[in-house]
Amino acid sequence: MASLFEQDRTYVLGDPELEILGDREKLAQWRHKGLGPAYYKLGRKVVYRGADLNAWAELNRFEPCADVFSPPLGKLSDEFKRDAVAQIKERG
Repeated sequence: MASLFEQDRTYVLGDPELEILGDREKLAQWRHKGLGPAYYKLGRKVVYRGADLNAWAELNRFEPCADVFSPPLGKLSDEFKRDAVAQIKERG
């Protein structure tokens, strides 16, 4: 797994590296809704650990699988559809 953030570093709002996730308002919305990466609230300061940011990014990683979805499933044989669905279920 490639790390987007330095594992042992802490990040605070305003750090330019956090912009890859979104602006201050987006991060505030996520915190309010209980979404986004784990954080610490130290007084009025919000602090993110690099390890938490990387873990959250990895959980939100999407790897498309073109061989399963192309061509459209409606034009595939029933056997292929069953195999494709089984592969998707195995992947989680």
